[in-house]
Amino acid sequence: MLAKLNHFVHAHIQKLELIGVLMRIASFSLVSWMGPQTPFMLVWAINTMDAILLTWCARLKKDFAYTLLNAFWIAVGIVGMARAGAWLH
Repeated sequence: MLAKLNHFVHAHIQKLELIGVLMRIASFSLVSWMGPQTPFMLVWAINTMDAILLTWCARLKKDFAYTLLNAFWIAVGIVGMARAGAWLH
């Protein structure tokens, strides 16, 4: 199953990376436009999903720097969701 997913991601890597980048731009643009009224749980959920997608792509490309950067964004997203959900103070 994972091999099939990896094959799919590798075959469509440029499109998937573009989708991930557009997701990140959209989530942070929402914060800029809405300010304090931003649905932060949604923003962090989108940010975490795009980080997972971009980490996967970077890993398949064997790009350590981008794998590390986007893995960091996964951690930031998890903390952001925990704070937005008031699970972490």
